[in-house]
Amino acid sequence: MKRLVDNELIYGRLLPIDGPHLVARYNKALTAFGLKQTRLESFRIDMTGFSPEIAEELGDNDYLDPNGVNRRFVILTPEQENLPVVHTQFSNTAGLMHQFFDGNRRAVHAVTIKDALFGEIEDPVAVVTGVEDLLKIEEVSFRVMSAENMLGKATELRELVDRLKTSKTGWRDDAMLNRMVELARETGDIRQNALVPDKLVFPHTSYWANHFGGVFIFRDDRTTTVICDSHAPGFKRSRPREVSYIENTDHARIFDYLSKTGRLQLPRASWVEPSGFFAHRAEMAVGDLIRRTDPTVDLAGTDRVWLQTWMHHNAALISEQGIYPFLQEAMREVASTGQVKMAEIRADRRLMLCRAVPDHSDQWLTNRLLAQMAPFDFVSRFVFDKQGFYQAYDGYSESYRAHVVDVLGKTYLNDKAALRARLYGLEGYQDDV
Repeated sequence: MKRLVDNELIYGRLLPIDGPHLVARYNKALTAFGLKQTRLESFRIDMTGFSPEIAEELGDNDYLDPNGVNRRFVILTPEQENLPVVHTQFSNTAGLMHQFFDGNRRAVHAVTIKDALFGEIEDPVAVVTGVEDLLKIEEVSFRVMSAENMLGKATELRELVDRLKTSKTGWRDDAMLNRMVELARETGDIRQNALVPDKLVFPHTSYWANHFGGVFIFRDDRTTTVICDSHAPGFKRSRPREVSYIENTDHARIFDYLSKTGRLQLPRASWVEPSGFFAHRAEMAVGDLIRRTDPTVDLAGTDRVWLQTWMHHNAALISEQGIYPFLQEAMREVASTGQVKMAEIRADRRLMLCRAVPDHSDQWLTNRLLAQMAPFDFVSRFVFDKQGFYQAYDGYSESYRAHVVDVLGKTYLNDKAALRARLYGLEGYQDDV
């Protein structure tokens, strides 16, 4: 873990909080959540206000995510909008936070000058016990409070202003007028500064939930599709007439579903050749085979000549495992015909050749699912499925961990946007988690 932290592959790009007034406001939020206040004088936070240092101090990584649902948040500054979300149980937490910032920008900027916003992303479920609970989450509501009660004071001032406007004798009420002056000193002119967030309800569309080994819920216009382990509570039993279920090992049905709903970009020369996607996956497959064959091999100290020699000496093993020659053949087919005949490909390998349609609204979610279908590709896992990446990383040998960190440092971290654009066709900046 230390290697990941040192190379900013976990808890990277977090915002340092060291001002006493900000720490005090954060502590008031912790108290409101029923948690112990931090004794730290400085710590780092992500977009939601999660701090790895405070999580360690409390001994609870889920201190803002109790029961894995109804995520808590603490907003100390508008700068948090540009941070990643580094710990969450739902893939769309970052998206919902972005919507909150977008819908309440003036309020967030105004309140955080003197106060902090905190609360919960509420949904109808208190505890997730089965798939049905996840299906119930169709929209969420932000329940927002403030550490210094700025929201309460602004609301009170608004009510007093309204009373003054409608009452014929209000201007004679010295107590009310004095209270308005007192409140205005703290909140400012609420006619100019929108202190109370007014966009608080947002749709909960397609997403991944970190429950029962991971559950994908795709929502289309008239149908909902669940992809997960068949042993998940409620699988094929919750709303069987409304929901389609696909077991996460049924590659053929997953391919058909993603293709028919326009989420899957099939292999065509127009994107495969300039992206180098197949060559990248082939290289990942060989590295993973070396890891499993001899975990002590120091790949960081090897070159292409060494790799070619290893492949020559282990040709039978590579042939038996099959992924590398399969990808090589796919590259030749694309070069000669411009496409791959997917009907002739084994069901468990079709998804290795595809990526999400770049302009589809579910592009990140689809790529997360595809990354899980190709676990040997640790680059794709890191980009789209960080929880899966970290779990796999724990099982790697120390030498392979060094190789993984080296590759990610030279490729992804060196220019995230460029790698995402080249391999996956994704434009612009975004961190899933």
